[in-house]
Amino acid sequence: MHVFKQSLIALMLASTLTLSGCGYNTLQVKDEAVTAAWSEVQNQYQRRADLVPNLVNVVKGYASHEEQVLTEVTQARANVAGLKVDREVLEDPELFQRYQEAQAQMTSALSRLLAVTENYPDLKANQQFRDLQVQLEGTENRIAVARNRYITTVQDFNSYARQFPQVMTAKVIGMDTKPNFSADQSAQKAPTVSFE
Repeated sequence: MHVFKQSLIALMLASTLTLSGCGYNTLQVKDEAVTAAWSEVQNQYQRRADLVPNLVNVVKGYASHEEQVLTEVTQARANVAGLKVDREVLEDPELFQRYQEAQAQMTSALSRLLAVTENYPDLKANQQFRDLQVQLEGTENRIAVARNRYITTVQDFNSYARQFPQVMTAKVIGMDTKPNFSADQSAQKAPTVSFE
């Protein structure tokens, strides 16, 4: 019995030393960092989604005949809100891509909405609209910062998880690399600037 206990203790000690060298704990820490960085991206997207109805309502008062643009913004917000966003998105590149496309649609719709406001000098002078526009611009900057942090965190995780011996540990525990943001296809073309 005494030999069995010593063998069990030796086995536990060997397992501990082996597991500490395989990167299991670091993989867990880095996986949590990815989740936290994604949560911050979500937080900023939610902030933007919360601002959109207020912005739409202010613009509606001035630009009632711009219904199509307002409808597009409202639809884009609904599309983003309709996507289930949880840890599964981080594990499924296809779901991640769909979510990224919905957010790009929202960005595009907001850009069109802000372009429409150029036709309404009274709206541009409205303090409530200007405050919302500043908030929205600030939110877009925060989204860019949060996405950049997420990209860096995913790069760190993926680089670590693909190294030996961590790659073996990751395979055993079913941990795959994480999907990352990629530029929208329209980002490949330089924007046209016209003063006509």
